Amino acid sequence: MKPIFGRGPSLPIRLVLAVVVSLALIIADSRYHSFTGVKVYLNSLVSPLQYMANSPRILLDSASSQLMSRQALLSQTQRLEQELFLLRDDLLRLRHLEQENQRLRDLLGSPVRFDTRRMVAEIMAVDTDPFIHQVVIDKGSLQGVTEGQPVLNEQGVVGQVVSVGKTTSRVLLITDTSHGIPVRVARNDIRAIASGSGQLDRLLLHNITRNTDIQEGDILLSSGLAGRFPEGYPVGRVSRVGYEEGQPFADIRVQPFAALDRVRYLLLLWPESRVIDVDEPSAEPRQHLRSRRPNEPFFP
Repeated sequence: MKPIFGRGPSLPIRLVLAVVVSLALIIADSRYHSFTGVKVYLNSLVSPLQYMANSPRILLDSASSQLMSRQALLSQTQRLEQELFLLRDDLLRLRHLEQENQRLRDLLGSPVRFDTRRMVAEIMAVDTDPFIHQVVIDKGSLQGVTEGQPVLNEQGVVGQVVSVGKTTSRVLLITDTSHGIPVRVARNDIRAIASGSGQLDRLLLHNITRNTDIQEGDILLSSGLAGRFPEGYPVGRVSRVGYEEGQPFADIRVQPFAALDRVRYLLLLWPESRVIDVDEPSAEPRQHLRSRRPNEPFFP
C-alpha cells in the first residue's frame, strides 16, 4: 500500500531553502519595506504576551519601591524630628540670649557720663545670710577694681565694692543695714542720707523733720557730696511719707530703682579722679574705706 503523502525533500535542502527565503525576506524588508504592515500587526498580537511576561517584574519593582519609599520616609521623619528637637533647643537658647542681650544693651545704655570708664561685671554668688546684702562679681584687682568703687545697673545705683580679690570682688548693696548713700530730691534738691533697711525693696531716710518738703513719688538721686558715688545717678523713689504723733522725725521709705533681687549684670564705674591702670594689677586703690563703728551707716 502506497503512502498518501510522498516523501519530501531532505533536511539539508530544507535548511538551504529556509536560509534563502529568510535572506530574501530580509532584503525585501530592508530595501523595500515590504513587511511594515505585517510587523505592526504581529507586534499588536504579541504585545499582550509581552505585558503578561513583564507583569511579575513590574509588581516586584513596585513592591520594592514602596518598601524603599516607606523606609526612606521613616528615616526622613526621624531625621526631621531630631532636627526639630535641636531647633527647639536652639530657639530656647536664642530667646535666653535675646533677653540677655537686651539686658546688656540696657546696661550699657544706662545714664553714665561719657567721661567715666565703665566695665560690665556678672554676679557669681549671693550671700545666703538674710541679714547681709552682699554679692560677689567676676571682676577683681586684675581688672582695676578698687574698694569703694560705685556699682550700678541700667536702672540705678546698686551699691559699692567693699572687698577686692585678684579676680573677684564683693559688692555691698544699698539695702544692707550698714550702708548709706547721700542723696538729694530731684524736685527741690533737699539732701538726705538713704540708709539700708535690710529689705531688698526698701531704703529709709532717717532724721528728716516733719516740715521737710518730701512727698510720695519724689525721685532721689545721688548727691555726690561724699565723693564716693558720682552725682546725678537714680537711687530710688519715695514710696511712703508717714508721721507719728510724738515723733520729731518723719517715717520716709524709698523703693530702689534697681531690682536687687533679680539683678545679674552690674556696671563698675571709674570716675576720672580714680582711674587705675589695669596693666598694674598690684596697684593700691587711691581711696580706702574708713573704719566704722557697729550699726553705723556705711557711707563715705
